[in-house]
Amino acid sequence: MSARRAVDVVVGLIGDSSGRWLVNRRPLGTPLAGSWEFPGGKKQAGETPLAALKRELDEELGVEVLEAEPVLVLEHDYPDKRVRLDVWHVLRYRGEARALEGQPLRWVTAAECQELPLLPADWPIVERLRSLAAPLAAG
Repeated sequence: MSARRAVDVVVGLIGDSSGRWLVNRRPLGTPLAGSWEFPGGKKQAGETPLAALKRELDEELGVEVLEAEPVLVLEHDYPDKRVRLDVWHVLRYRGEARALEGQPLRWVTAAECQELPLLPADWPIVERLRSLAAPLAAG
């Protein structure tokens, strides 16, 4: 049996003053297409988690992360790979989140996450949402 390939991923938790969190839907043609997830992406070789978070959220959503703190690190096994999620709470950012890659975006409460076909790896994150405060958006 061959070893699963490991993928390092950063995840950004962006909340609003109403207690909702930003999620996006995986596009057709990608693994697990149609599932919802918290924004982020693969960390590049030699990149720090914070640098990867800033790059991914800029590329994906057009927001500039000004301040973020680590929340948790978790691993999840899929049939073809193991993902290691480095989850960050975005405390301050500049810009308005836009779907720069054409992905549907949605603001949801932790309770509303229960109704979404969320990626299996993201379920432990939902448990942590209740303890996090909304970020401060900058001009």
